[in-house]
Amino acid sequence: MSRWLPHVTVAAIIASDNRFLLVEETIDEHQFINQPAGHLEEGESLVKAVSREALEETGWEFWPEALVGICRWEHPKKKITYLRFAFCGTLGIQRFESPPDKTIDGLCWLTRDELLTRQSQLRSPQVITGIDHYLSGQRWPLNILTEL
Repeated sequence: MSRWLPHVTVAAIIASDNRFLLVEETIDEHQFINQPAGHLEEGESLVKAVSREALEETGWEFWPEALVGICRWEHPKKKITYLRFAFCGTLGIQRFESPPDKTIDGLCWLTRDELLTRQSQLRSPQVITGIDHYLSGQRWPLNILTEL
């Protein structure tokens, strides 16, 4: 008997002057736009995971301040379900001039409207959903997440 397990991921919603910090990444020879995001690793808290992923993909420290939303999405072609925890917060210091993650081609700051014009390049619909949750003011304190 096989057991279904979703892929748990985290994403950093980083905003400044109505623009959002996004990464351009190459996956399977296609370039996508995404928030700094990635998988939760074994033994890692969600907050530590989003800080780590942001640093690896942008070269900048990220300090999560609130949970913006949780999104469940099934990839239509891969039949993989993702459970994504999106956090907002602030950038700290730049640790690396170029991101350590070699799948990252570059960084860009885009408004929601600019992002919509490039919708075909989005890694998943969770990118816009996270921004929409952020723009609607959704915020939950980090202590809503309990680590046992």
